[in-house]
This record gives sequence, C-alpha cells and structure tokens, in this order.
Amino acid sequence: MSADTRRGGSRMRLRGLVRKEFLQIVRDPSSIAIAFLMPIFLLLLFGYGVSLDSEHIPLALVVEQPNADTASFTAAFKQSRYFNPVAYADTREAEQALMAGRVNAIVVLRQDFSRQLRQADGAPIQLIVNGVDANTARIISGYVEGAWEKWLEHAALQRGQKLDVPVQMEQREWFNSELRSRNFLVPGLVAIIMTLIGALLTAMVMSREWERGTMEALLVTPLSMSEVILGKLIPYFILGMGGLVLAVSMALFLFEVPLRGSLWVLFATSALFLVTALGMGLLISTVARSQFVAGLVALIATFLPAFLLSGFIFDIGSMPGVVQAITHLIAARYYVAILQTVFLAGNVWSVILPNVLGLAVLASVFLGLTWRNARKRLE
Repeated sequence: MSADTRRGGSRMRLRGLVRKEFLQIVRDPSSIAIAFLMPIFLLLLFGYGVSLDSEHIPLALVVEQPNADTASFTAAFKQSRYFNPVAYADTREAEQALMAGRVNAIVVLRQDFSRQLRQADGAPIQLIVNGVDANTARIISGYVEGAWEKWLEHAALQRGQKLDVPVQMEQREWFNSELRSRNFLVPGLVAIIMTLIGALLTAMVMSREWERGTMEALLVTPLSMSEVILGKLIPYFILGMGGLVLAVSMALFLFEVPLRGSLWVLFATSALFLVTALGMGLLISTVARSQFVAGLVALIATFLPAFLLSGFIFDIGSMPGVVQAITHLIAARYYVAILQTVFLAGNVWSVILPNVLGLAVLASVFLGLTWRNARKRLE
C-alpha cells in the first residue's frame, strides 16, 4: 500500500470520526449548553454580581462641636462617590453601628477641631475602621487620608496660604485609568470559562464511550490512537472557539472592556489555551471510565486551580513561595496574564511570548500523556 493511499485512508477515517462526534454533539444538548449557555451565565454572574470596587462605603461621622470647619470637612465625604456618610450623635452610638455592621468606619471630629486645625500639629481626627476585611480596611484608610489631604489643601488656599507638604505626589494610573474592577475581572473570567469549556467538553468523551460500550467498536476499527485523539479534539475545539467568540463579544460590547491589543493575537493565544484545556480533559477521560467521576475530577483538577491560582482574583506575587511555584503548573495562569495584557495594555510581547511558551509546553505534556495512557488502555 502506497503512502498516498495510507494518507487518504487516514483522512477518510478522521473525517468519519469527526462527523460522528458532531452528530453526537447535536444529539446531546449538554455539550452545546456547556459551550454557549455557561459563558453567558458566568459572565452575567461575575460581571454584574462581583465587584472589587469600593464605592458608597457606609461611613459614620461623629462631630462633637459643629461649626463652619467641621461642616466644610464633612461635605467632602458627602460629595464623594466612595462614601455614604451617616451622622451619629456620639462615638458610642457610632461604635454600636460599626459592631452591628451598619457602617464600615467611623470618623470622629473632636470638640477642639477648629482650634487644633490652626496649630502646627494639626487637628485631632480619629479614624476607626472595621479590620475584618483587611483589603477593604486599607482602601477606606487611603480614601479618608486622601479626602483629608485634599481638604487641608483647599482650606489653606481659601486662607491665602500654601500647604507645606514635604513630598508632592502626582498619581497616574496606567492600563485601567478608570479603576474599574470589571476591566480586570472579565478578561480573567474568560480564562475560567475556557478552562471549564475545554475540560468538561472532553473529560466525559472517552468515559462516555466506555459507559455506552462504543469503545469496543472503536477497538476493531483501523483507527490509530492519534486519529482517535484528533477526532475527539477537532469538534470540541470548534465548539470551544464558538464559546470564546461569545465570551469576547460580551466582554467588549456588554461590559465595555477595552481591547487594546490585536484581535488576532487574542484568538491565536486562546486557540492554544483551548488545545491545552482539551488535552487536560482528554487526559482525565482516559483515566476515569465513569462520566460522573470524569466530570467531578475535571471540576476539581481544572476549575478550582484556575479560579484560585491563576491570578484571576488573587495576586500570585502575594502568595507563599511554594504556592507560587505550583502556579506554574496551572495553564490558566499563563492565559490570564495574556488576556489581561492584550485587553488592557496591548501587544506586549515580553509578556505574551513567555506565557505562550508555557502554554505550548503544557499542551504538549497533556496531549502526550493522553496518547500514552489511551494507547496502553486500548492495547
């Protein structure tokens, strides 16, 4: 048999297997739901329900001796979008509100506020913050300090004086000048969605074949193991890319996340990550013969690490050294870095290329292990 004949036969077998998988997808709506309904649900849930922005913070204001100075200072909080100030008669009442969770912080202006304001050591202001959530507590402290410094500068200008500040800080925000947490969360959420799509779509493929007894039928065909893997990958790759188009479209047009990089770079790197995620799912499916077990393992082995260790929400640089080392085994870590760079910064190749290399290595490992394990079991 000539090489051309063998290649032609291989292409025919592969086309037949791909067609079989597409027919299976049409007959099984769960695959379509995973590829298209799940991205819509997760993007709406996280895009609208989760926010890292600290705005309209309930703040207790205790003014022991109201006057023009205290009225001017408290007005700065009332005009700010970061605070929702509530006046309390005394500190004890405000502390009870803090313990009850009705407010997150207390600003107390003492009786001698105006007199101390005009002295060298400044005015006595007390700030009490609920420190249960350390990140929110730091944000509130920074907001209050910023409001205080701006008010002091404004008050000094009104008196015709210049506020003596030893260091003048000029602040600029790059890549996300609006400081919208949605611009940070939605690209990372695309990585979580693609992880779930790739892993779940293929994790139950081989296990379903074993459960339904169709794997034995494949054993007696002239299909090679490489053709079987390709026949499983191609249909779900196309389905996953369709889910990616839907997710990116929602990110751009519904959540108005800027895309400063190339759309082609975004889709090329996403295709590489999808192959990696499909490889993870296929590897799981070669180990677990039960669809239930395969789906459960896929959620635990792919979704949870992608959610917790990819930098989607939690900063990798703040993790312990051992955990940081483990994150290099998580494919979503590389994809999240690529997505956030392409969406918010542009085509920064010094970031994109090393992460593409990491994805390529993991894709090779997962597909290689899948081929080896499946071959052993089929033989």
